[in-house]
Amino acid sequence: MDGDTASPPLPPAASDDLVQPFQVENGAARGRLVRLGPAVQTVIDGHQYPEPVAALLTQAIALSVLVAGIFKFDGVFSLQAKGDGPVSLLVADLTSDGALRGFAQFDQEALDALGDSWRDGPVPHLLGGGYLAFTVDQGPDTESYQGIVDLTGATLADCAHNYFRQSDQFEGVVKLTSGFDVSGNWRAGGLLVQKMPPEGLALQSGDAADEEFEEAWRRAVVLMSSSRDEELLDPALHPHELLFRLFHEDGVRVFDPVPLEMRCRCSAERVETMLKSFPRTEIETLKVGDDVVVTCEFCGHDYVYDDEGIDQLYNS
Repeated sequence: MDGDTASPPLPPAASDDLVQPFQVENGAARGRLVRLGPAVQTVIDGHQYPEPVAALLTQAIALSVLVAGIFKFDGVFSLQAKGDGPVSLLVADLTSDGALRGFAQFDQEALDALGDSWRDGPVPHLLGGGYLAFTVDQGPDTESYQGIVDLTGATLADCAHNYFRQSDQFEGVVKLTSGFDVSGNWRAGGLLVQKMPPEGLALQSGDAADEEFEEAWRRAVVLMSSSRDEELLDPALHPHELLFRLFHEDGVRVFDPVPLEMRCRCSAERVETMLKSFPRTEIETLKVGDDVVVTCEFCGHDYVYDDEGIDQLYNS
């Protein structure tokens, strides 16, 4: 869409649980808009996370979706934030076909001691000191990519900006938000604008052209930053309409959206392969009562094996 025309609207169902790629028609910026509703609520439902943890985890999932779009990959993109605060670990990952998931580890007693102070700076209050890592894994026969940055700043968006500043190949700005809808369900949203290579702008070379390009980039960042949290979270506001609101003066082109869903990759086969990696004598130490119980940290599903089941594993 641009300042004079708009693409045909997507079906209403395509306004939620998606990432919408776009390009600002000033030639200086491209980006992605993510909006998550039922997908992140399903993640939270699996563990009944308290509000501070849920707020941070849902934003981490939104951030993983936005940053994953920077990379061309066929596999899994993952985000991990590890700290020494009440929330010791956040993990979110996304497959190239749109399956996302996430989980958190936290100390409830330490969370209770914080009260509402975490709202003033979620990262220092909840995560503390540590690191944020982005990893691309395309399978055993390929080389993985990993970028690591210190947990610096008040929010996960601040930490992402620190990562962008340290990157030689990427310059971008991100905005993240999360909160409840009118039914009390969790939602998350975000925007990322990425600076395009200067040669993408049809200008003559020289100082004037460079300045025009930089001004176009700064304008895209300002316009993106003007988005409001409620706009990013509102499932009734179509992504096309929001992007048109923000960038219509320069024009904005949208591309095919990518649907997202919470879909865990755990399976009985993977659990059984893991169990068989232990010596049979050590399996007894994993028992809860009379059974071996393996719980997926992402979806919370329990895989339960009694003595007969364990014997079958080792005899197969």
